[in-house]
Amino acid sequence: MARSMRHYLRIGKPVSSIVPLISQPFEAVERLLDDAFGRDRRGRTAYAIRAGTDWLPPLSFAAVGQKGALIGTLQSWPVALNRPDGVQMPLIMVGPVAVEPEFQRDGHGRAMMDAVVAAARAARTEPLMLIGDPEYYGRFWGFSAQGTGGWDAPGPFEPRRLLALPVSGEMIGGVGMLGPRIPIAA
Repeated sequence: MARSMRHYLRIGKPVSSIVPLISQPFEAVERLLDDAFGRDRRGRTAYAIRAGTDWLPPLSFAAVGQKGALIGTLQSWPVALNRPDGVQMPLIMVGPVAVEPEFQRDGHGRAMMDAVVAAARAARTEPLMLIGDPEYYGRFWGFSAQGTGGWDAPGPFEPRRLLALPVSGEMIGGVGMLGPRIPIAA
C-alpha cells in the first residue's frame, strides 16, 4: 500500500491516516503495545501462537494522527493450524490491535481492521484468524467461530473468541494446534 488512507469521523473531519506499519519506528510501536496491553503482554496466548515469527508488512497497519504521531497499530502474523497428521493449514493471525487510550472509540481500530481485511481480500491470502470479541469482529468483518471448534491453542483461551474469516472463499475447519507457521524447505 503506497498511499495512506484517510479516516473520517461522522462530522467529516480527518482524524488519522492509515499507513503501512513498517513506516513507523519500532520503539514507538512497542511503547504503544506496552501502554495498551501492559509490559507482561508477551505471556498471552496470542504471543505463543505466533512465537518466533515476524509480522507481515503487507498486512500490518498504523493509524497516524494529524500531527504525525503514532496513535494505533495492527500487526498480522504467519501462523498455522498444525494438524495431527503433521500437515500445516496456513493462516494469518490478526492482532494485536492497539490504539492510544485518548484516541480509543474514535474508529481508528476499525479503520485499521478495514485496511487489513481489504488488503487480504485483494491479495486472496490465507484465511485470517484472531482471538477477539465475536460480536464486534463478526458484525463488521464477518469473523466467526464457525469451523474453529476443533482448534486448540498453546495457552488459555475461550473457544467462542477463536475466530476466523475466509478471504477467498475457502472453507475453514480442521482439527489441530495453532502455532507459528514453519517455512517449508525448498
